[in-house]
Amino acid sequence: MYARAELFSNYLDFLDDRGHLNYRMVCTSGCGPEIQVMLPGRAKPEPLVGLVSNDYLGFTQHPKVKQAAIDAVIAYGTGSGASPAIGGHFSFHQQLEEAVAGFFNRDKDSAILYTTGYTSNSATIQCLMKKEDIAIFDMAVHASVQEGGLLTNVKTFLHNDLDKLEHVLKSAQHNYRTKMVVIDGVYSQDGDMAPVDKILALTKNYGAYLVIDDAHGIGVIGKTGRGVLELYDLLGEVDLITGTFSKTFASIGGYVVGRPELIRLLKFQSRQHLFSAAGTPADIAAILQSMILLQEEPQWMTKLWENIHYFREGLLNLGMDIGTTESAIIPVKVGDPKKTGEAGRLLLEQGIYTNPIIYPAVSRKDARIRMSLMATHTKEQLDKALKAFARVDNEIGISKHHKSLIEI
Repeated sequence: MYARAELFSNYLDFLDDRGHLNYRMVCTSGCGPEIQVMLPGRAKPEPLVGLVSNDYLGFTQHPKVKQAAIDAVIAYGTGSGASPAIGGHFSFHQQLEEAVAGFFNRDKDSAILYTTGYTSNSATIQCLMKKEDIAIFDMAVHASVQEGGLLTNVKTFLHNDLDKLEHVLKSAQHNYRTKMVVIDGVYSQDGDMAPVDKILALTKNYGAYLVIDDAHGIGVIGKTGRGVLELYDLLGEVDLITGTFSKTFASIGGYVVGRPELIRLLKFQSRQHLFSAAGTPADIAAILQSMILLQEEPQWMTKLWENIHYFREGLLNLGMDIGTTESAIIPVKVGDPKKTGEAGRLLLEQGIYTNPIIYPAVSRKDARIRMSLMATHTKEQLDKALKAFARVDNEIGISKHHKSLIEI
């Protein structure tokens, strides 16, 4: 393990020497459209336009959310003190479980809470799927889903490829006890959506179950922010819905929604739920208040989509390749890891904080700058980012226009 650590440390040093290690930088302000960041070699934090936060509606900074968390600490203290099964399940946890179930138009006993969104996927799949079963994953699903498959048989299909999915379903139809297809609603790297209606029809046709992780769709997609399933009018049709509280709902934690008998099984058999302390009073209060705000203040979703359309159009006008995004996640596909790292460095120099995504998070040829938009970004901040991309393109050539010239 020390040899592996040394090799990886050498790789990180290689990136750092070139100014391409803009990961784990220290932020000294709360998350928002502008963040104070300690840049390498600088004596004090600098204000950057932040395009790295999944706080899509800006609720982490909403006065009502902050006050709800403060009030909960005063009323209940700072922690839960135990796991849900042995004394850590409080009235506010019960309230949130019922609120989540109601949010997805399910009965009140249809939701379970996890202390992270990651474990809502990994723990649930590991609990439900064993060696007699098969989990079938879209190749672009989140790492937490992939970890969930470690205790069962796994097949993957090309991203959003219905023919490949049907081939896997057909071959697995009579060979396994439980067949579970797992997809994202909105995919975290490309920002595109799953064709849920077609995938659901296929799973039913071959006797499989469907699980959808809509972590990036809730609060962004659908008329009332209930995600991709609301968009397709399928809220009550899929077997399990998983998600997180760390994005739209301004806190931390995760949830799973499904039929009460499955949820009850998870509450007593899912190890990460059973053996992890329950969420803190402040966390739960912030989530509950954010759920209320999503309904009471729809202007934040409206503003978010104004920003998405504006920024997307600006990037397209610059000739950038933004792929098939349909959400608040906007990639600029560069296709070269070295150039992607350099683009991230140049953007930082101009006060724009983004995420360069390279192998192994994506394939080497699919390296990109990944960004998340917020309702609280101003037009001035987005314009500053667009101007920075134009300068980066002039310097190192990351647009489709420059790629075409290279091909010629």
